[in-house]
Amino acid sequence: MAPQAQASRETLQTGARIALFGMVVNLIFAAVKIAGGLIGNAYVLIADGIESSLDIAGSVVIWGGLKFAARPPDSTHPYGHGKAEPIAAVVVAVGVLAAATGLAIESVREILTPHHGPAPFTLAILVVVIVVKEILFRYVNRVGQNVESTAVQTDAWHHRSDALTSAAAFIGISVALIGGEGWQSADDWAALFACAVIAANGIRLLRPAFYEIMDTAPRAKIVRAICRVASSVPGVVEVEKCRARKMGLDFYVDLHARVDGNISVHEGHEIAHRVKRAIQQSDARVADVLVHIEPAP
Repeated sequence: MAPQAQASRETLQTGARIALFGMVVNLIFAAVKIAGGLIGNAYVLIADGIESSLDIAGSVVIWGGLKFAARPPDSTHPYGHGKAEPIAAVVVAVGVLAAATGLAIESVREILTPHHGPAPFTLAILVVVIVVKEILFRYVNRVGQNVESTAVQTDAWHHRSDALTSAAAFIGISVALIGGEGWQSADDWAALFACAVIAANGIRLLRPAFYEIMDTAPRAKIVRAICRVASSVPGVVEVEKCRARKMGLDFYVDLHARVDGNISVHEGHEIAHRVKRAIQQSDARVADVLVHIEPAP
């Protein structure tokens, strides 16, 4: 197995383990928040718990997508199964948007329905959730950025979204408790604000995953680095064209290199191999390079 493929597979498996851990955390928090909201008469806490429940489903999708993306290439998928990673991210992002819509509708209904104010103990639940979720976000997001995994970063922003909605819930419940009579619906307004935050994060998560599925070109910095390495290989006169696309955690490159038109086919073939080796050695994320040799004018 190629070193690049092995490293990519190990990274995907690490991402899957992180998603699994996040799923366990969300399961615990969902149960605590929903129970606390029901007992403490805080709809915003119930809404927050439902959002955590949806995060569980999202973590399951992310985990499954990363596990599937880690499969090696086969006869029907010669480029591997990396597209499963952004597809999982799209499914989760769409689920986030659907959850925001549903929770917003319920929040409006609660605002229009008179009810008792929330119980003070619900604030303690939210403080714990905010702290734990923010720590999880920072850790998972750092891992996702290091490996450039859309799905792992999507899972990280789930944790940040949960921290933000819990912060909104904390403010809403605090206002309802301090304001007293006439302010009982403050936590419902906070839930409505939380829905807007969830929807914004859903859109933020959907865009990069969609771009990756559509084979949008990676950052110009990556392409420039590849061209610079290829141009430095002895025998390459210039790099005429360079295209790259992301497949899971890997990059696949198509490159047109101009060489002296008077050399033999064998020499041109050797230059192409040197270009491929140089690029893969310079960046472990490059899984394969297709080099087209053309005569220089």
